[in-house]
Amino acid sequence: MAHECEGPRLPSARGPISAAVEEYLLGTGPLPGPEHIADAPAYGDDLQLALYLCYELHYRGFAGVSPDREWDPDLLRTRAALERPFLSALRTDTKVHDSVEDALGDILVEPVDGTGVTHYLRDEGELWQLREYAAQRSLYHLKEADPHAWVLPRLTGRAKAAMAAVEFDEYGGGRADRVHARLFADLMEDLGLDTTYGRYLDAAPAEALATVNLMSLFGLHRALRGALVGHFAAVEVTSSPGSRRLAEAMRRTGAGPAAEHFYDEHVEADAVHEQVVRNDVIGGLLADEPHLAPDVAFGIDATGHVEDRFAARLLSDWHAARSSLRTPLAAESPEIFHIS
Repeated sequence: MAHECEGPRLPSARGPISAAVEEYLLGTGPLPGPEHIADAPAYGDDLQLALYLCYELHYRGFAGVSPDREWDPDLLRTRAALERPFLSALRTDTKVHDSVEDALGDILVEPVDGTGVTHYLRDEGELWQLREYAAQRSLYHLKEADPHAWVLPRLTGRAKAAMAAVEFDEYGGGRADRVHARLFADLMEDLGLDTTYGRYLDAAPAEALATVNLMSLFGLHRALRGALVGHFAAVEVTSSPGSRRLAEAMRRTGAGPAAEHFYDEHVEADAVHEQVVRNDVIGGLLADEPHLAPDVAFGIDATGHVEDRFAARLLSDWHAARSSLRTPLAAESPEIFHIS
């Protein structure tokens, strides 16, 4: 048996499925039965947390959990059982465009009167809301680019080379201080947040978990490589304008220079990445495997679907002047926020 992993602590369970998965990871109980999984809402807290726990074993694992659990056959069967209702719900609920061009065309056009999360944060968001947003996004940004790296062995030629080039930028171009995950940790420090990996897993609602689980689902399955490329394209195409609004929000609220820099960096970098992803990653993939076009379109549209659900959760709570987190952030002294 391998040594136990010293990763983040396991979060609190959110129901019988996630509780059983945690007990199995610790060697104290059996895995959940299929009847429990069949009855669980696909987008609900219990199933999404259980799926997140399974996926996290392929990243950094958890404290007290053996690395051997990553390839435990019984746990992999349970993960597959959890994935089926999630993927089925995505395919049922996502309105998929007829072509990749149509899917890209929709997200390339910015609405004149945008009402999304980044518009709200830019125009009227308060510092506590920016902190909540960053805490939830940290579940991805502290491992930024990692889920997408899994597709590299599954690409060839032009698509592989272009994907590797974009990923190289995401990993700081060879400089540790410019790795995007490091830049996000700096942003969190400006906002007075704990930069410990996985720190806000307990606080994040199911809608936030689903946005990260989607990447892991696509990334870990070779059969879904087209969907992963579609997801990556959706992220890169929408990142630049959204990052511009978030940089303005950070400046308006006096969040701090590192908080501004993270999004300023993405405005410029992702504008370039968008062209590379559209022309070379997608173009190269479909030149080699044209039959994957429906999967690419699904990946683009499924990304929009889970992001829309997350945005609806945030805006519903914020418009009601309540926290969007399961556990609200502790109030800290205002001087840590660089407010004059």
